[in-house]
Amino acid sequence: MDKDVRQELQSLPKTLAEDVARNLVMVARLIDEDPEGAYGYSKVALRLASRVAAVREAAGFAAYANQKYSEALAEFRAARRMTGGVELWPVMADCERGLGRPEKALDMAGAPEVHKLDKAGQVEMRLVAAGARRDMDQLDAAIVTLQSSELASNSIQPWTARLRYAYADALLAVGREDEAREWFAKAVEADRDGSTDASDRLAEMDGVEFVDALDEHEGEGDSADAKAVDVELDVDTDAEASEVPGAKAPEAEADDSADDDLVDDEGDTERDEQRDKD
Repeated sequence: MDKDVRQELQSLPKTLAEDVARNLVMVARLIDEDPEGAYGYSKVALRLASRVAAVREAAGFAAYANQKYSEALAEFRAARRMTGGVELWPVMADCERGLGRPEKALDMAGAPEVHKLDKAGQVEMRLVAAGARRDMDQLDAAIVTLQSSELASNSIQPWTARLRYAYADALLAVGREDEAREWFAKAVEADRDGSTDASDRLAEMDGVEFVDALDEHEGEGDSADAKAVDVELDVDTDAEASEVPGAKAPEAEADDSADDDLVDDEGDTERDEQRDKD
């Protein structure tokens, strides 16, 4: 847990602080893989310590991950009032987009608070503003919004992959496919933790189809099972024939026939000897 959050929780009684901390840890752990689960833990933390800014912020992000934008915006505003910081400004603007108010998001992108953001926050604000432009069908304006020194830089920063991806997607939206492919490839180079699906988009543009090896093995398994069933059926047929009263296997019938022939030959010999005596 972040040390600033731990410091905030020190204002609570020890047992209560521990309970809140456990819920906040679960929110952080689940928010990407299980947003609904994270949301549930955030509500517990909120019920226990609604006057702690870190709790309101966590509740906001959990609601945001579940597309509960109105609730998220309310929590972010509450956290901002408690701290006086501007770090949440970009995500608050994105909540406005989620609520169908891209114009409000653009107004926030031009507000004085943006100048107080660090570099990562300013890039995030640029991404939100470009998204708002696209929401308003201002596709060319979205491309221009993303063009910046951060986009042109060759250095890899935490935001680089997402910025390049957004730019590639904006180019593709206006039919500039060759440029879009180039920027998707650049996004792949920067996406070291798989935060985007740039590699899939690039493969799609190149006409590459992925075959699931697991499905192929399952198909082979089905074929083998079918062969095994055929063998079992053959064995069962022979077994059933041997169990039917009076039925004989082909080899047994051949042996019986040979024995009958031997008996007939012996009978003929005895009759010939009797005639000679007479």
